[in-house]
Amino acid sequence: MDVRRTVVVKLAVSDEQRDALHRTAEQYLFCANRTADYCWSDASYTECKTNKRQVRDALYSELREKTDLQAQLVQAAIRRAVEAVKACVERWKKGQRVSCPTFTAETMDYDTRSATFYRNKVSLATVESRVEPSFVLPAESPTPYEQYVLSEEFEFRESTLRYDAATDEFYLHISTRQTDGNDAEVSTETEHPDQTVLGIDLGVNSLAVSSTGTFWQGDDYDHWCREFERRRGEIQQRGTQAAHNALVRLGKREEAWRKQYIHTVANELVSEAVDHDCDVIVFEDLTDIRERLPQAKWHHVWAFRRLFEYVSYKAPEQGVSVEQVEPNHTSQRCSRTGCGFTHEDNRHGEHFKCQKCGYEVNADYNGAKNIGARYARKRIHRLRSSPTSGDGDAEVDLRITGGTLSGKSYRPIAGD
Repeated sequence: MDVRRTVVVKLAVSDEQRDALHRTAEQYLFCANRTADYCWSDASYTECKTNKRQVRDALYSELREKTDLQAQLVQAAIRRAVEAVKACVERWKKGQRVSCPTFTAETMDYDTRSATFYRNKVSLATVESRVEPSFVLPAESPTPYEQYVLSEEFEFRESTLRYDAATDEFYLHISTRQTDGNDAEVSTETEHPDQTVLGIDLGVNSLAVSSTGTFWQGDDYDHWCREFERRRGEIQQRGTQAAHNALVRLGKREEAWRKQYIHTVANELVSEAVDHDCDVIVFEDLTDIRERLPQAKWHHVWAFRRLFEYVSYKAPEQGVSVEQVEPNHTSQRCSRTGCGFTHEDNRHGEHFKCQKCGYEVNADYNGAKNIGARYARKRIHRLRSSPTSGDGDAEVDLRITGGTLSGKSYRPIAGD
């Protein structure tokens, strides 16, 4: 199984190192925005440039001449911009409104040549010379950094340096991948074809719903998001330095609370899969989630993405993989075995009633079953069409609850 881990490490930077990193980020963003402008065309998505090699060949010399960035950082900025343009082009093809990507957040991508890791510090390339900030690590050992970055069982892939303006701190997000001991990636193709799937539907009223009928309600999450917003508004009206300091403290508390809440849901979701002997947890693809859920606020979208991220690194530790499927019509399709009738009139708010067979169930639970079933169908098709899959038989089961759910039989898990 391909196991990947992302370790977040806080950096202890001096004033001199901080200035160097800020200047580097400024030039990195210049390269990314220059690349996006070069690639973009308002006339048609067919005129947008999305070939990384061609864009790099066209811009690399210019950007190296105009900046003091190391070669790897220039290329990383070009790659980031091209990927962003590609994503916009895909949305444009679907008829969605898009515009040229712009980059403002101070984040930079480092590879093995621009970042070197030691036990207690990292060496990072900047526009001046390399800086070597120390890590701020927990006292308990082994730390996640020791477990994954320094471990011989995991290999370094890439890292992203992020500046948090609210806390005035730099954080390094280090991505690693498990190896088999011979520097070869552990392949998912060695998995046994028999699998049991847990489908997960994400929504506004119910933050997450599993195909086993477990509901993680969003009421408490929404309540505290509104409460933090209310407190923020009251403090902002004062307009004093003390109020500004209070806003910074409140922002830290809110961020910590959000992360802890989603971590709790992620842990319980993984436990749900383990308790029901599931091998795979399946989410809907979160691309264009804002367009599919126009009623979702920014904190909902943040929660969806963090939940998928947290489950993605927690689940493999329990021997459970995490996948995504296309979300098309999963909320309008009847999940009853043998039906599958799809129509927009099937769903009314939180209630689902099939216009063909009359099946009635909670709409989010219906969506969760469809998400799991879609992965199961794709998995079976892939195994049966593979020349190495023997006689083509494969067991891929969707784990569901018995009976039907009206939406009143849920048990909210994550509360406090």
